[in-house]
Amino acid sequence: MPSLRSIILVLLVTVTLLGCSTAPPEGLRPVTSFDLDRYLGQWYEIARLDHSFERGMSDVNATYQLDDDGSVKVINRGYDTGRQAWKEAIGRALFVGDRHTGSLKVSFFGPFYGGYHVIALDQENYRWSLVAGPDRDYLWILARDKTLSADIREQLLGQARVLGFATEKLIWVDHQRIDPRE
Repeated sequence: MPSLRSIILVLLVTVTLLGCSTAPPEGLRPVTSFDLDRYLGQWYEIARLDHSFERGMSDVNATYQLDDDGSVKVINRGYDTGRQAWKEAIGRALFVGDRHTGSLKVSFFGPFYGGYHVIALDQENYRWSLVAGPDRDYLWILARDKTLSADIREQLLGQARVLGFATEKLIWVDHQRIDPRE
């Protein structure tokens, strides 16, 4: 008979794995006609819903690079205002399905992946994107520049609101510091 400790361990592992969803939230469709080559490069975080792994961060940016094996190297950087130091996390992203659909899974912690779904994109110029995670608690507005025009910002906020995101809880990211790696 398995010990109570073994049962608890199996339950914890199961709950952890179930919490690492890579599917888009119900009712959301990632963009199609997605071109990874155009998406690669640096993006600035304009706004986000709060999470423990980005709490207290300003000047956040993400760089996407194609690796030789076809995966995408993800380099997230930001300034930890509490520690007064730059912080970096490196991860790996893989397409969930078709490479022309903006739906990927990203891992910063070994075998555990979370969803990364581009749900709105400037498909003409690849200057901004709206990204959802595995549920409606994760949302990012990204842009190629540190600022986003008011009309585009309002358009993305309206779209996110209609899709059920708590846009009133968005954190607008400050970009005052110069990243020494830029």
